[in-house]
Amino acid sequence: MGVILSTSQRSVSARERLLARLLDAFGEALPPPAMSLREIAARIETSHALLRYHFRSLPGVLAAMLTAQRSRDNEALLEAAQQGTFDDFVAAIWRTYTRPEQLSRVRGFFHVVGLAAYAPEDFREFVESIDDLTVMLSSLAEREGLEAKEAREVATVTIAAIRGLLLQKVLTPGTRSQDAVTLILRMSDGRPAPRSRPER
Repeated sequence: MGVILSTSQRSVSARERLLARLLDAFGEALPPPAMSLREIAARIETSHALLRYHFRSLPGVLAAMLTAQRSRDNEALLEAAQQGTFDDFVAAIWRTYTRPEQLSRVRGFFHVVGLAAYAPEDFREFVESIDDLTVMLSSLAEREGLEAKEAREVATVTIAAIRGLLLQKVLTPGTRSQDAVTLILRMSDGRPAPRSRPER
């Protein structure tokens, strides 16, 4: 006897299938904001109505794709975090998001963040996922000797700095940023050296 799926289970799996097709079609990139929902639907050979039903709008499509793409990135970054130090992890995040093929996604991230600032309830899943790198970085700072509260603060400021420098890179592409990681790490110089707290 077959399993009968509830309407919500069918809906979730249909949305996930559509999302997988979107990710396959656009790879590491995102559809540009100027691309219409109809054009995106044509690209993945589905109907505009189906995309609208599952994602509501073009920003909804972008937010869902970003959340999935960033989740995938985080799996790779988590491996780096387990093997390395706080500093290694910061460098890995910067390398990941400054690769030329990431430009479309970085732009898309700031586009969706701007929209979410006005209507966070419309982008709940995306907003909830924004803290993921901070959590990983915070656990590394704790592993290296910081108290939980201080580790969280250092991680929060470090991720904010990375995002601020990425925004600057998007807005002024000619900006020299190879020393960005050094600048970011200099802000958290008060951290203890890995595995040992220096004498005061």
